[in-house]
Amino acid sequence: MIRIVIADDEELIRGALSALLELEDDITVVGQASDGRGALTLVREHEPDLAVFDLEMPNLDGLEAARAIRVELDVPVVLVTRHARPGVLKRALSDGVRGFVPKTTPSTRLAGILRDVHAGGRYVDSQIAAQALTASSCPLTERELELLLHTRTGNTINTISKQVGLASGTVRNYLSAAMAKLNVDNRHEAARRAWEEGWI
Repeated sequence: MIRIVIADDEELIRGALSALLELEDDITVVGQASDGRGALTLVREHEPDLAVFDLEMPNLDGLEAARAIRVELDVPVVLVTRHARPGVLKRALSDGVRGFVPKTTPSTRLAGILRDVHAGGRYVDSQIAAQALTASSCPLTERELELLLHTRTGNTINTISKQVGLASGTVRNYLSAAMAKLNVDNRHEAARRAWEEGWI
């Protein structure tokens, strides 16, 4: 049996995915979680053959949880998502994620993908891969991306400066540089563009 932990913050999707996979003769779901931290706990507890995570979850997203698992355990991770942004695919592959699957994938196809990954293969949806190949490379520094991520959550400049340990003026300078590189008028537009491209 291929033992799987599933994590998705949408209960209906998580339950449906689990029920459909349980119909397969060689797959069993040993745990379900609604966020990234819960997923990590279940993976540590059950040491499954595979982990199937939603990309966007609270308390660690799927990519952050995959990174943590890679450090601690040798459990392959397959990410499922409804927002297949090219930059996210590039980051996922560089972090060792073994599968990147859109949520529009039929359940029977997903079962086949999971078997392939369990056997040592990799899977990336062809449409997502094509988009990633034609996507522009990120012109922003790690610090600029970090500050745009804080901006995306709605934080003020003063709050961001406290969170990252920089002076408010320094934060403004980094954000201004990011805005100039992306040719946008404000930091919120810059954060939106970085998110759409999958850089954050």
